[in-house]
Amino acid sequence: MTTADSEPFPPAGVDLSQPSVARIYDYFLGGDTNWEIDRRFAEQLLGKFPILRPIARSNRLFLHRLVRHLTKRGIRQFVDLGSGVPTMGHAHEVADQVAPGEVRVAYVDHEPVAVAHSRSLLRQYGDEERHTAIHGDLRDPGRLWERIAETGVIDLDRPVALLMIAVLHIQQLPSPDSPESADLGPQLVATYRDLLAPGSYLGISHVTGEGIPDEFAGMLEDIKTMYDGAGNPVIWRTRQQIRELFGDFRMIEPGLTWTPLWHPEEATVTDETPDLGEASESIVLAGVAQKE
Repeated sequence: MTTADSEPFPPAGVDLSQPSVARIYDYFLGGDTNWEIDRRFAEQLLGKFPILRPIARSNRLFLHRLVRHLTKRGIRQFVDLGSGVPTMGHAHEVADQVAPGEVRVAYVDHEPVAVAHSRSLLRQYGDEERHTAIHGDLRDPGRLWERIAETGVIDLDRPVALLMIAVLHIQQLPSPDSPESADLGPQLVATYRDLLAPGSYLGISHVTGEGIPDEFAGMLEDIKTMYDGAGNPVIWRTRQQIRELFGDFRMIEPGLTWTPLWHPEEATVTDETPDLGEASESIVLAGVAQKE
């Protein structure tokens, strides 16, 4: 899907009338699971704000370090909500570097292309007994939890690591025509926290407009205007609002911090350090907390 001339016919359920957040992110990361409408939108953003590419890379590398760290802590089950397109490595690939053949992963996304691509890769390089990809909506936690259980891949009565990476700043509206203020994010995260078994972990990364360099404030305003206008409304939360998403779970060190600062020792020699000056230029806060 790299050139307009060679665009394949999209899979069933793919809406090409507007760009997709998952496919835009894939393009930022250097992937090719995107269409012309996604690339055009992404290039408009990158033309104004080229730093978005290293910001996206920094977030993806946080995911890799998170998976390594929690696998070393003994976690053997991951549920990745809003997993997106598997650019720059899937969670199960990272986990298998630490505990080969032991870790089970369920990927969930609402974007048909992301799910189709994940399923294709899992058929080729995964393990059907340990890995699955589900086309689902995180706005329906009860039904989604049932579907995850039905796969037989994840035992939800045992500890899991629930990953919500760069998904909660995509505004979770009850329906496409709902008012901007009707964001379901905190309520949904609270429901998922209740569903998790004791000993489970919750990992979140989220864009914030607080504590970032002054010159980035205008960038975030422009980005929000563009995403909202393209039918993908976004919401930037404060540090305190992001911290509250973890509820009473116990934050693990180093707490809520910028993506490059979360356990940098978990980086591998193949991880290319994104070109960011200060850590706050990542504009994304990240943290992991445990249910006791």
